[in-house]
Amino acid sequence: MKNFPFLQLLRHQLGAIVTTAVDFSVMAVVVSGLGQSPVLGTVCGASCGAVTNFYLGRRWIFGAEKQGKRGQLARYLLVSATSLGFNAGGEWLLAVRLGLGYVIARAAVAVAVSLLWNYPMQRHFVFAVPRIP
Repeated sequence: MKNFPFLQLLRHQLGAIVTTAVDFSVMAVVVSGLGQSPVLGTVCGASCGAVTNFYLGRRWIFGAEKQGKRGQLARYLLVSATSLGFNAGGEWLLAVRLGLGYVIARAAVAVAVSLLWNYPMQRHFVFAVPRIP
């Protein structure tokens, strides 16, 4: 069942929702609960979100836990860094250059990057199951 692309895409999007909840919850605890800076909160939240997303991708979304974790992690970090660039660039374009509200811009860019970059790259590059000829 994990090999059906539509079900993987659905699990990927559900995983993105869980990851976002972890990210924002940790950020809120660090900033509002512990009184730390929003920058530290963002770093802590994003880090916890990334660990959650990697774990979900490896085990639940793509079922690739039998493959080498180090290689997957290296590829995941590369894809995630590029994703960060796309998100920041998209936010700059829509919110700063075009004047769209930053929350709406952030949501639109996040969905686009998730569907057009994160999912295909995680499926075909990060967690790809090697095919036996």
